[in-house]
Amino acid sequence: MEPVASGRDTDRVAPVRVSETLVIPDDELSWRFSRSSGPGGQGVNTTDSRVELSFDVTGSRVLSAAARARVTERLAHRLVDGVLTVVASEHRSQLRNREAAQERLAALLDEALRPPPPPRRPTKPSRRAKARRVESKKKQGETKRLRRRPDDS
Repeated sequence: MEPVASGRDTDRVAPVRVSETLVIPDDELSWRFSRSSGPGGQGVNTTDSRVELSFDVTGSRVLSAAARARVTERLAHRLVDGVLTVVASEHRSQLRNREAAQERLAALLDEALRPPPPPRRPTKPSRRAKARRVESKKKQGETKRLRRRPDDS
């Protein structure tokens, strides 16, 4: 769905730049506008300032198969039928909400496309650390032993 004509030059929306190498063209984005709750005074009842930005991850031409699989796996909880939807309604103007939605979509995709961190290599305590631990336990045991009531033998 194309943005609603408003008389200003806001009908065409710039493509979403996810990274230096990945730019999502505006023809792969779907926009929906609705009435927003929150600030706006009397105009809130007449202005469609809430923005829903949808991006079909599974049908995208700009994502490679590997990138598509990574995004689908990492954002599985946010996808509905392979479509990622971002909502913005915190600003009074539709234009600022559009920009906020684009920024959120770019941030989500950028985070999902980052390579996973290297696996953690488990470390073992050093010999000195083990000795300190045993020494501490012995000292604690001795302290508790001295607190006991003396034997009457």
